Formats: sequence, C-alpha cells, structure tokens
Amino acid sequence: MRKIKTNKITEDESHPQATLQLPWHTLNIEESLKSLKLNNNTIKVGLTTDEAASRLETYGPNTMTEQRKKSIWERIWHQINNVLVYVLLFVAIVSLVQAVSPHFNTRGNTKFTAWFQVALIIGVITLNTWIGIYQEGNAEKAAEALKNMLSTDARVLRGGKVVMIPAGEIVPGDICHLHVGDKVPADLRLISISNLATAEAALTGESVPIDKTSDSIMLQDGTNPEQVPLGDRKNMAYSATLVAQGSGCGIAIATGDYTQIGTINRLVNNTESIKTDVLRQIDQISKFLFVAICIMCLATFFVAFFYSDNYYYDALSSINIALTCAVAMVPEGLEAIVTISLFLGCKAHNAIVRALPSVETLGSVTVICSDKTGTLTQNVMSLTAFVTSNAHYKNDVDATKREHVNMVRDDLFLAERAPQSLQKSGSQILLNGQSAGRRGHESSFKFKIESLHVLPSQPAAIFPKHDDAIPVKNGESLTKEWIESALSCGILCSKCVLGENGGRAGEIGNPTELSILRAAYFAGVDIDELKADNPVIAEVPFSSEYKFMATIVDPSPDDSEGNYICYVKGAPDKMVKLCKNQAKGGVIGEENVEEFDSNYWSEQIAILSSHGLRVLGLCRAIVDKESVKAGKQLGQDFVNGRPEGKWLTMVGLCAIMDPPRPECVDAIVEAHDAGVRVAMITGDHKDTATAIGRMLGIVNEKFSEAVTGPELDAMSDDELRNSVMNHNVFARASPQNKIRIVKALQAEGQVTSMTGDGVNDAPALKSANMGVAMGKEGTDVAREASNMILADDNFATIVFAIKQGRVVWDNLRKVMLVNTPINNSQGLSVLFGLLVRLPNTPITTIQILYSNFICAVTLGFVCAIEPAEDGIMKLPPRRVGKRLIGRFLFLRIIMATCVLTGCVVVSSLIVDNSPHYDYLNVCTGTYEGYGQVGKYCYDEAGSRHYSNDRLMMIRAVAFNTLDFGAISVMMSARFTYLSSIHPRVLIGNPSALASCGIVVLLQILLTYTPGLNSFVFSMQGMDGIGWAITLGFMFVVFVCMEMEKAVRRSLKSKGADTDDIFDPFIFDNAEGVGAIEVNMTMPKGVSKLNLTELPH
Repeated sequence: MRKIKTNKITEDESHPQATLQLPWHTLNIEESLKSLKLNNNTIKVGLTTDEAASRLETYGPNTMTEQRKKSIWERIWHQINNVLVYVLLFVAIVSLVQAVSPHFNTRGNTKFTAWFQVALIIGVITLNTWIGIYQEGNAEKAAEALKNMLSTDARVLRGGKVVMIPAGEIVPGDICHLHVGDKVPADLRLISISNLATAEAALTGESVPIDKTSDSIMLQDGTNPEQVPLGDRKNMAYSATLVAQGSGCGIAIATGDYTQIGTINRLVNNTESIKTDVLRQIDQISKFLFVAICIMCLATFFVAFFYSDNYYYDALSSINIALTCAVAMVPEGLEAIVTISLFLGCKAHNAIVRALPSVETLGSVTVICSDKTGTLTQNVMSLTAFVTSNAHYKNDVDATKREHVNMVRDDLFLAERAPQSLQKSGSQILLNGQSAGRRGHESSFKFKIESLHVLPSQPAAIFPKHDDAIPVKNGESLTKEWIESALSCGILCSKCVLGENGGRAGEIGNPTELSILRAAYFAGVDIDELKADNPVIAEVPFSSEYKFMATIVDPSPDDSEGNYICYVKGAPDKMVKLCKNQAKGGVIGEENVEEFDSNYWSEQIAILSSHGLRVLGLCRAIVDKESVKAGKQLGQDFVNGRPEGKWLTMVGLCAIMDPPRPECVDAIVEAHDAGVRVAMITGDHKDTATAIGRMLGIVNEKFSEAVTGPELDAMSDDELRNSVMNHNVFARASPQNKIRIVKALQAEGQVTSMTGDGVNDAPALKSANMGVAMGKEGTDVAREASNMILADDNFATIVFAIKQGRVVWDNLRKVMLVNTPINNSQGLSVLFGLLVRLPNTPITTIQILYSNFICAVTLGFVCAIEPAEDGIMKLPPRRVGKRLIGRFLFLRIIMATCVLTGCVVVSSLIVDNSPHYDYLNVCTGTYEGYGQVGKYCYDEAGSRHYSNDRLMMIRAVAFNTLDFGAISVMMSARFTYLSSIHPRVLIGNPSALASCGIVVLLQILLTYTPGLNSFVFSMQGMDGIGWAITLGFMFVVFVCMEMEKAVRRSLKSKGADTDDIFDPFIFDNAEGVGAIEVNMTMPKGVSKLNLTELPH
C-alpha cells in the first residue's frame, strides 16, 4: 500500500508547558500551587488580570493545534495524480498541437475537430476533479458541523471575582469553577468539590459519571504515577469532559495541546493514512490501459501506413488515425463514473464517508468490532424489569407512547440465572456482575452490591406460594395506579430531572435513577403532579459509605395528624438487611404486608445480577410526623441505626440496563447472513457484555463466552490471534486492547471495521481498515481519525453502509462491463476497418469522443446507480486482494468487445458493398468532372477518392450501430445473473429507460440535423435499410450478452465460482489472500493513553 504523507503536529519539548507535565494527581493542593508558582491566597482571589495576561503570553492560548488542511492546489493534484488522467492530458496536448499547427489542417473540419477534442477532454478532467473535491469538502463540512467538544466559555476566579471568559484565554494557574452542565475547559487539579461527578466517556470509555475527590491519590510502593488510569485520577477533571452532577473548582494545570485530549490529538494527527484498494486498482487498470493503448496505436499506425489504400505511406494521416484509435480506447468517462459511483456511495443513510475511496472498503469488511454503549445499545439506562414478592414484570423499553400497558407481568422473564452463572455463588456473580467496574476503575454505579450470601441456583426458591392474581394474572398489564404506587419510591426518593418527552435532552441526574422516572413517565404517571402531592420534608442524602438514600414524604400535607412515608432506595444487599416485611405482590397497604423472605429476595438479586443488570431495592415505611422535623438534614442512623433494627417493607427490585437497539438485532442477522462477524468490545463487566451479546445474537453456540481485557493482556501474540477468532465479546477492554484486537484480526487476514467515540479510541480507528466514529456522542479526535462518521451512532447504519459498499463494488464492475467494451470496440473498429480495407475509418474522432463522453457516461451512470440486486447480503465478503476485473468479468468484457466490434465493422461492410447504396456513388465538389469508377472519384491530379456521400452513410450506420449496441450492453449488464429478457428490465431503475431515451433522441438529432451531421459528425441521414441494419445488430448484441449470462447461470448452478469469490485470477493481488504479516506492536505514543491497570 502506498502511504500518503501527513503534516505532523509535533510536541515542542522546549515549550513552557512541557515543564508542567507532572503527576498532578499524586500532589496535594499545596504542592500543586507551588509547582505552578502560586501561593495559598490564589485559591481565594485567583490570578490578577496582569498575571493572566503574562501567563497567556508564556503558555499560549487554550486551543488545540489543528492538522494543516490541504490547499486547493494540493486537493486538485490529489485528484489528477493518476496514469489515466496523464493519458487524457497527453491526447489533449497532441490535439492542441493539431489545432494550432497548419501542417495538420489539411481538411476543413480537422481544426474544429482538434479544438473540440481538447475542450471535451479538459471538461472531463475538470468534472472528475470537481466531484472529488466537492465530496471531500462536504464530508469535512459535515465533520466540522459536529465539532462542539471544547467549551467556549468558562467561569474563572480573577481578582477575587468569578467571571465568564472565553475558554481559549484560560492559562495554567487559573482557578476554574464548575457547575452541572459545564464542559471542563482545561485539565484541572480539583481543590474543592460538592458531590461532583464528570462524564469522562470521551477519555476513559466509562459510560456513567465518575465521582470526584480533592484528595491526592496514594500510590502503592513501586507504582509509577503514570500507571494510574485516567478514570482513577479522581482528583482531576479533564478538558472536554462534562460535569454531570454537583459543583467544584480546580486549578488549571494544562491547556491546549498539553491537555490529555490535546496529547492524543497529536498522536492521531501524526499517523499516516493509507491508499485504499480501489485507488490502487484504478491505478493498475490505468497502467494496463496505457500499455494496451500504446500497442493499439502502433498497430493502427503500421496498418494505416503500410497496408491501407487510403493512407499508404502517408505518415501524418497515419498518425492521425493512430491518435483516433488512442482517443477511442481512452475511457474519458471512466474516471467520472468511478467518482460518481463512490460519491453516491458516500450518501449512505446517516453515514458520512469522509473520503470517496473508503466506500469500496466497506464491501470487503469481514469483521465489525463495535462499541456497546450507544452503538449496539440505546445509551439510555432503562428499567427492564420490576420484581415483586410473587411476580416478574417486563417493561417495554422501546415504548414511544405513554400507556400503562407498557409494563406486563411475565413470570418467565429473567426468572432464572444466566447460563454462565448457574453454579456460581453470590460472591462469584458479583465478581463479574454490575458491581464490577471497568478495568482499573471503581464501579461508577453508586448503588453497587458489595456482598450477597446466596448459594448456587435454587430453582425451588424462586417463587413463594401466592395468589397468582395479585395484582394481575400472568400476561396481563398493570394499572397506572399500581405502577405509580410501586415506583413512587424511585420517583420521590430522587433529585433527578427527566428530559424532554422522557428522552435524554435536558435530563439531569444519574442515568440509573433516571431510568425509574422514565419507566413511570411512559406508563402514564404524571411525575410532576406526584411530587407536588407528596412534598419531601426531610432526607438522608446518598453516600457511597452506606449506599442508599432516603426521603421523608408528607402524603397529606393538609393533615397535621397523619403519618409521613419514608422511602428508601439503595443497593439491594443493604436493603435486604434492613427489611422486616414485604409488600405482597407489590401492593401498597397495611393489609398487604407480610413477613420478609430473605432467601427469595437474595436469589432474585443473584438472578438479576447474573444477567448483568443493575439492581436497586425500593423500600418504604410509615413514620410518625412527630418523629421528624421538616427541613431537617437526617443522618444515616435514621435508616440503619433504629432501635427496632429491621423496619422497612420491601416493595420490589428494579432491574436496569442499557437495552439493545431493536434495529440492531435485525442488522446483526443481516450481517451474519452476509458472512460478516460482529464482535462487541466494551469496558463493561463480563456478564453484562455476555447478556447483551446473547440478546443481540452475537453470543451463540460457536462464540459462547466472553474474554476480558486482563485476559487479553496476559496472552502472547499467537494466543491473541487464536482468541480473536473464537470470541465475539470482549469485556472490560481498554483502548489498548482495541488496537491489539484489530492487529490480531488483520494478521488473520480479516478486513476489520472498528467503531469508537473517545479520544483514546482514535489510534484503534486509525489501525482498522475502516474506522467508524460516532457523530452524536463522539469526539473530534475520533472523527478525524475515522474513515466514516455515523450521524446517528447506530450500528444498523454500519451494516447498511456495508451493503452500500457492496453495491458500489458491484456497480463499478457493471460500469467496467459497459464502458470498456464501448471504448475497446471504437479503437478496434478503426483497426479492423482498415484491415478489411474499408475506404476510411468507419467512425471519426468526433464520433468517438461523443460516444465516450455521452454514451459511456450516460449508460455507465445507469449502472453506477443501479439498486442492490437480490441476495447481495447473502454473499460472503469480497476476498482480500480481489480485483475489479475477475476472470468471468474479463471474459464478458472480451466477448462484448468482440461482438460490438464485429457488428460495427460488418455493418460498415454491408453499406460499403450493398447495391442498395449505389445511388450514393456521386462525385461532387473538387471531384466533379474528373471521372468516376464505381464508388471512387478522381481529382485533378488523378488521385482516387472514395465517394464522400457513401462514406458518410457508412459512418452513420456504424455510429448508430455502435451506440445502439451500447444500449444493449447496458440493459444486459444491469443484472449479473437474472435475464434481462423480462419485465424487470423496465423497472427498478428509472434512469435506465431515461438514459436510453436520451441516447436515442440524441442519435436521431445528430443523424438528421443538417450541418451538424455532415460538417461536425461526417455522416448523413439514414434510410430505412440503415435503421434495419442498426436495430438488427442491436438485437444481435443483446442476444449474445444474454446467451453468455445463461451459460454463467448454468455453470453457477453446477457449483462453478462464476463470481470469482474464491479462485484467484492472474490480475489478483496474491499477497492479499489468507493471513498476512502484521506488526502487532503498539504505535508510538500509545502510552499517553494511560492504560496500564493499577496494581492491586
């Protein structure tokens, strides 16, 4: 592969910020201030205006250096740097010489023909270049429109006042204030926090917010500070991450290129891009064409100079004929059609392809390595199931209407442990369950389960004996009132704010807690009204120490003598220890309270955790109004330090997950049918990944287990190569794992597509054959490193794009089948016309240029936009190294060329020898009065010349036979195997009939328009016999093409590889077949990703 150099962004080690590259997370606040040459008073007053200005001049603005964009001239050169274009330019230069040199202007219209040829060729090159530049410009604009990662404004403490300034003016040493919804403007060492958590998915891949602290990170003996993963540097806030909850302030310790996001931005921009297969193939085809054109030109020159009657020993005229052959064989329209085909492929639904040739790569993808969160899943934490004392309820996570029927009783839903957990104890389940965090990170699920004392699966303990009709029968939906009462704890024991229309836009709070509000909302519950009718008068705030929160609610504010309700929501293992009773069937009321069954609830927690679900326990209790003072901040003892010990009533368990996108299930089935493996790479725990994989159809009998990042780290390269071919789910994976997985798959001969959204995913995107970045949730660095951007972050779009890539490949082959025979037959018609001693070339240079540009482009365009044929996603991916022109396509091109050439030459011979056209043997003009013998006239010098009228009729019939025969080739080529002798030829692609109509009308116009037909195109109007000859040969071409197709259908039915899928061809790249040598070492600079797991 030929590499294209990029303009590298290098790190200046002499830059003042290079001296600030310290292990800030290990320093305490005083040490941090000292390292920045600040005093303790800076925390209170911030920098002065003069200090900030001085530091801005020293350290530079808080902006990332962008990769230098190509100039317009570089873009033009990139488009025209092709052998095929060089051939066109050579012919244009020769034609220009003909146009301006009097030695070549021996006939009246030669000068016009030469100028017309120059203009047409330059026009074709200009069109090709403009389309390529326009599409790449559009892709860049689309990517630019998605750039909103970095904060535009920031709150800083300057001169004792908190002021808003442009984020670009922040300097190291600034005291930055953070609030919910803010984007962190620079890398900060936090100095004070208030329940602060930041969403760091862009850097760490962690899908939920990370709780922050201001304490320094204590390291174990011998631990390098750089080994601490970013997600564990909890006293740091990083540029471009989002404040999800709470508030805080920190000291800016790095800005611009020296932030974590800026560092990896440099790493990605210093990576060189690779020339794709389609460009290399077009270059190769151009080289073959160049050699063929040279051979044909020489052959035509020698035949004209030494053999023909009309040009015998006439060097200048023989050169003209040879150039006519060159013009005929140069496919002026091919480059435009290839560009248009790729351009149309770039318009895949919700996919932005950043460079035209990348479309073709999609069609050869064999493995899709996809992120889980937001790509395969909805990126919305949703209440999947609700478990009561006697039943399981399934919630429709895909509901769009607010109806109580969204929650249905289904006692078989999540009623048993996941297969991989049947023989595990509770502690073993938790090891790989939701309470397990990402590798090197603590779990971001603040209600995580710490201990669960339960034996391996106990089926007999699943359901106690209860009335099956409480509150509804199995299969029936719940009432809105029951849902409201059962979920009221999750609603009233929360400070979260649901997004607009139940979605994510505008939501505030922890995603896990929001899922309960969302379920209630789509069940028809009026959340605002419920909160208004049940005001919270006191609360026990959440703490990671005791893992629950509680609110005291007044259900009857107007009744001073009633009771309060205490709602407690927390980690289920904590709730089990505090419960005395359980609500029978989840029905609220004193009459429905029964003794708490600890074994039952513990098993239910184990079951739900085994499926990788996050579990929350919802409890309640009655509290006397006199025991709680309104507005009082309560301590944890109010819940877990009561004299009566166990006192709560368990209402139910909430099972929460980020559910699969429903369309992804169908997309994965389609991918599997197409021979494309789908692998899921996620930072989540093993059981969650396995459960999601099973729902999606990724986990099956062949790929039944998941492998984790630490397990991959322990493997040798050979072991890793074997592992990636036998596992579809990679859990607790780091960005470094992603790079190794890609390289291992490539070493096994796989063409890999990799998705990513974070900055740390960018090197893996660069390493993959097809890097796919997220458009909505992704970062700028990931998008810049990718070949394609998903505007909707949806896996199904990748599969659609792969289908589009296959369609583009198929259509390019169809374009080759149409354009190449047209070009070849033009040149060969000139050569064989001379060999059979026609009086002159059967077609002129102008006719050839017209056929190339109008017929080839028009008819070729039809094939370029041909819709997918049935079964395209049932075929395996294209073999690595496969050429556009395989064995059978090569034979089809040869056959079509021979048939079309034969028809043109034979039609010319018929007109030349038919007595019907003897009436055209008229000597006029300079030949009149000097004698005539049959078809030949004599001039004043006694030289013999063929009758001009008869020659124009030969060229009229040959010209129309060529272009009408081209229509037949196109109509047959539209379908690879299906017969075109069928009504389907009239439907499916409206452009097919339209282009045929255009070609026919133009042929009639050129044939019969006075002056245009004779002076420009050197022909005259045809009679009925001429049209009969033309249409007859059009039918011959069509029948021959269809007979060849029938033979291939027969061979295919007998097992022949007529698609050239498996058998290599002489033109194929043998190095692309099978496993290939891949350097599996990590790219330089990857250590900046801080991926090493912290020792335990």
